[in-house]
Amino acid sequence: MRGFPIMFGWPSAYVVQYLIVGAGGGGGSRQGGGGGAGGVLLGTALIQKGSTFTVTIGAGGAGGAANGSNAGVAGGATSALGLTALGGGGGASYTIAGSVGGSGGGGSYALNGYAGTAGQGNAGGNGGSTYGGGGGGGAGSAGVNLGPGGAGVASTITGASVFYGGGGGGGLYTTGTNAGGSGGGGAGQGATTGSNATINTGGGGGGGGQSSGGTLYGGGNGGDGIVILVYPAYMPTLAGFSGLTFTSNSVTLPGQRLYTFTAGSGQIRF
Repeated sequence: MRGFPIMFGWPSAYVVQYLIVGAGGGGGSRQGGGGGAGGVLLGTALIQKGSTFTVTIGAGGAGGAANGSNAGVAGGATSALGLTALGGGGGASYTIAGSVGGSGGGGSYALNGYAGTAGQGNAGGNGGSTYGGGGGGGAGSAGVNLGPGGAGVASTITGASVFYGGGGGGGLYTTGTNAGGSGGGGAGQGATTGSNATINTGGGGGGGGQSSGGTLYGGGNGGDGIVILVYPAYMPTLAGFSGLTFTSNSVTLPGQRLYTFTAGSGQIRF
């Protein structure tokens, strides 16, 4: 008796890995503190085939607040999975399944650094009355008093270890540089404007600037948010994307589809 071939179809649900990084805060001026990093979310979720989600990528905060206090709280990243990660110089947060995690706190000039919210947000470093600003809090560690920004956290979602969410370095009273935290944080500067967070690397804080001889140097801008999704290559390509800036690459990770969203807002469909 002749048998019938067995037909296999795509599963109705599959596991998606995600990396979501909120936009970073801007650095302050006048020996200003470094901007805080955006919060970082890493995880997996079971997604039903045919599901539609919205992805929104926020812009980094603008640098230049006089004391670096909560400078440039802005934007963030909202994943296709209903998760939100807001960045800034403190106080913003992301939520997932009712739990709350935070962005990095901003560094400060002449005051205590601003605290990050609960979770992955770390506090900004303290500033001195005349000598410089504290580093912004990173997703992985606190900013340093009168110094560099806190470190970001590492992810291997793209196949290689990459840091995301570094705090910006505090501005200096004299010449020199305070490094931004690993993960895109901008450098704090003396007698010049602080450097911007590294573009499209996800959520670094801007570096603090300085004032010298009556000239006010602004802080650097915070980095934009970013969302990265990875899932098995045997599943269909995503659809939608109107209004989103993204790249896709299934070669970087053999057997996987990789999507990186760096700007805009729009719907995607699995």
